[in-house]
Amino acid sequence: MPELPDVAVYVERLAELTQGATLAQVRVARPFLLRTVEPPLGAAHGRAVRGVRRMGKRLVLALDGELFLVLHLMIAGRLHWKPLGASQHRKLGQAAFDFAGPHAGTLLLTEAGSKRRASLHVVAGEDALAALDRGGLEVVGAGRADRAGFAAALVRGNHTLKRALTDPRLFSGIGNAYSDEILHRARLSPFRRGPQLDEREVAALHEATVAVLEEWTERLRAEADSAARAGQLLPEKVTAFRPEMAVHGRYGKPCPACGAPVQRVIYAENEANYCADCQTGGRLLADRVLSRLMKEDWPATLEELEELQARKRDASAP
Repeated sequence: MPELPDVAVYVERLAELTQGATLAQVRVARPFLLRTVEPPLGAAHGRAVRGVRRMGKRLVLALDGELFLVLHLMIAGRLHWKPLGASQHRKLGQAAFDFAGPHAGTLLLTEAGSKRRASLHVVAGEDALAALDRGGLEVVGAGRADRAGFAAALVRGNHTLKRALTDPRLFSGIGNAYSDEILHRARLSPFRRGPQLDEREVAALHEATVAVLEEWTERLRAEADSAARAGQLLPEKVTAFRPEMAVHGRYGKPCPACGAPVQRVIYAENEANYCADCQTGGRLLADRVLSRLMKEDWPATLEELEELQARKRDASAP
């Protein structure tokens, strides 16, 4: 799912591409994408673009007359800038936004996978737009939260750190990927609970959150600028799995800080990636799938895991 750094770069690039433009029309390929009825989508046609902004993980296209198109890419939604009137992908196409103006072009929305979760809302007025905001704290940018506000959000609800960071009602724009990176940077277990943290740990988590989000936004912005100079006007390699990441998507690979193999915990439709040496004092967190299967044989530490793997290798050796 595109998270704060990816969405921020999308917003910046789209703001440049649609400056002084008019939204000629929106061509919806999948009716379920549109989640509102009033105002009708047609009310947006022919209106001048007044700006593009981010609201959590959503992109907001502001039009004349305080009309807003609110786009949530969810997990697999991606944006592509093509020449005006470009046709949509037969299987992946969700919608096409045709812009007339200095940088005339078509913004294509595609969504991979069998589950169609991306959404488009049409709302009139700032109050209606605010009603879609989940209310999470902005940790970076002009609205950067101070440490006290960060700490207050962290302890609300007595959640695990992983859940708290990814709850859009608590923090804005953070998802599965960057929460893993933040917790690794702060050297904290994803299953610690917010109220358990002392003042030093809260400070470390706040600093890690700001640093990780700002660093990755700068990294993705530089990539987008380089691609734009080569003619690729919107980022095409938007992914939650990047080789430069410390732990996310790197299960079994060495932690860049200590060299221990990255571990993971699978739960529901997500997973938490972490380094046992850096974050949990060498203790392996229980995996709902494997720990239930292995029961008392589940290794509690990295040392036990290495012994188990060694026994398996010896047993399979000729």
